[in-house]
Amino acid sequence: MARGARTPPEGRLFVYNGGFLTQSRVRRILSLAGFDLRLGLPGPGDSVGLWGASPTAWRGTAVARRRHVPLVRVEDAFLRSLLPGRAGEPPLGLTVDRTGIHFDGRQPSDLETLLAAHPLDDPALLTRAQDGIARIREGHLGKYSAFDPGLPGPVPGYVLLIDQTAGDASLRASGADRTTFHQMLAAARRDHPDTPILIRTHPETRAGFRPGHFDDRDLPGVTLHTAPVSPWTLMEGAVDVYTVSSQLGFKAILAGHRPHVWGRPFYAGWGLTHDMQPLPRRGRALSPEQLFAAAMILYPLWYDAFRDTLCPFETALDNFEAATRAWRDDHSGWIASGMRLWKRRPLNAMFGSARRMIFTDDPARAKALANATGRRRMVWAGKAGPEHDGAVRVEDGFLRSRGLGAELVPPLSLVLDPDGIYYDPSGPSRLETLIASRSVLTPGQRSRAQALIARLTDAGLSKYNTGSPPPDLPRGHRILVPGQVEDDASILRGTGDIRTNRALLEAARGAHPGAVLIYKPHPDVEAGLRAGRIDATGLAEVTLTATDPARLLDDIDEVWTMTSALGFEALLRGRPVTTLGAPFYAGWGLTTDLGPVPDRRQAALNGRTLDLAGLVHAALIDYPRYRDPVTGQPCPVEVIVDRLTDGTVPLPGPMNRTLSKLQGLFASRAHLWR
Repeated sequence: MARGARTPPEGRLFVYNGGFLTQSRVRRILSLAGFDLRLGLPGPGDSVGLWGASPTAWRGTAVARRRHVPLVRVEDAFLRSLLPGRAGEPPLGLTVDRTGIHFDGRQPSDLETLLAAHPLDDPALLTRAQDGIARIREGHLGKYSAFDPGLPGPVPGYVLLIDQTAGDASLRASGADRTTFHQMLAAARRDHPDTPILIRTHPETRAGFRPGHFDDRDLPGVTLHTAPVSPWTLMEGAVDVYTVSSQLGFKAILAGHRPHVWGRPFYAGWGLTHDMQPLPRRGRALSPEQLFAAAMILYPLWYDAFRDTLCPFETALDNFEAATRAWRDDHSGWIASGMRLWKRRPLNAMFGSARRMIFTDDPARAKALANATGRRRMVWAGKAGPEHDGAVRVEDGFLRSRGLGAELVPPLSLVLDPDGIYYDPSGPSRLETLIASRSVLTPGQRSRAQALIARLTDAGLSKYNTGSPPPDLPRGHRILVPGQVEDDASILRGTGDIRTNRALLEAARGAHPGAVLIYKPHPDVEAGLRAGRIDATGLAEVTLTATDPARLLDDIDEVWTMTSALGFEALLRGRPVTTLGAPFYAGWGLTTDLGPVPDRRQAALNGRTLDLAGLVHAALIDYPRYRDPVTGQPCPVEVIVDRLTDGTVPLPGPMNRTLSKLQGLFASRAHLWR
């Protein structure tokens, strides 16, 4: 369970707040935790549920007092959603507290007890906490994460003062009001007389939901900061931080500050803050990792909407990262060019949830629309030309579907690359940058990548997941030579002298005259949909058609390829790979490279060593976008692995296959006419 050593409470929970009944996510999390939500009057063994310190909490408090039953206080977890709850977005998790409530320091809470009494010294737990802090900082995540981490922050060297919404329950619990905030501002001015002061407004204030405590009339010589800049960026530029009880104070601790705290939030009193209100119950000295472990890993109930279950913090974070990335990519909308008609619906499903996509093949019109609407531009990578300068390139991901793109099977993953595209080594790509950065992994990142490798190989998954098991193969040193589509962009842009399937086979035979060469034509070529068909008689001992490549990799000793993704899949299974082109996985020290691999890849490592886990993290976790075919929501790669494994992935219908055959016929005739 997600709550470590704590056992989720069970039993009937009587509620008197409409939110418990109208918010399905809240009901489901509580149900999975063992609560049976009820209306009416509680009896012996029952409990009364309160939503934090909401205006309706008095009802439940009065009933619990009269009926002599305990209270259970429920609140949002500290990573909540992209947008504030008043925007209608359900929470990622809940805190369920039988003692008090975490933001009210006037009385103990379950979280305070954890912080005061739990050993918090388990090395595995603290490693998880270190990883969690690193991921949240790297991803610029917080309780609300609908902001652009690319926006520049103010000039560094300021004091950061954090505003909150007027009347917030945590302020009432701290006895704080507008006067408190202005006293805090006066103290910041007194402590830093020559330093600029920046006041950060609350997201709900910026969204117009609730007022804050400051406005421009109150602030001579002070900057009221309302831009949607990442709080982590603000923390990096601050020389000191002041807060009453905001959760940004918790974030300030994780960013390396020791904030001045004027209220009684859960993170005060543990030696990590300058406390303006004494908290004599709290005297233990904690590290930031111990604080994080209790507040983020042990205390909340985290929910996995894809599997409809409670989950560990890390799984919730996987899901939140995927949702946050999709919002940040898509919230301004897209104008797309170079997209075939059949692709437009799946593209809009992947990238158009915030604003429906606009499709046009006129680059000038696309630029004009982008300038007029503030939308971003994308172009299918294979269709991109100089006229698409500034547009983001789009391509299929490496765990694409159960079926071929040429058969019009929609993709489960797509990549967005603002720098280039992974198969074109003539220039850098975002994937190259990600791969170089993953030469250093945290223990959690390494564990996640290794678990993904194990799941992919155990389930026999590959890019397209089609074909039958391989037949018995001749004995000997077996070399798999995967054929490719010879007019594919990865061949045209990512190879040197060897760029045909026949030349590839000849090179493999020349290097290994006594080996058993196994030629596997590309599925699109087998289906008659793309160019590259050859007769391999005399060059290969075996030609395999309609064969599942993932299963085939278990029966071979090495792979020779130009740029095929099958080389990457062979690396996952520990097979040696020789490349004669420059695929994205070449040039990092994991393959034998006989092709024109750019020197900048080794230079980007700057003397570091990349291992397979780093390559997999970059290529399968960081780079692609994934969309769950069941819920229709952005998801992490592990959800796609689940869907491919359990078969909950739509298969192409007869119409798709007919259209794909026609597409292949027209493409082949066009090839003859050229």
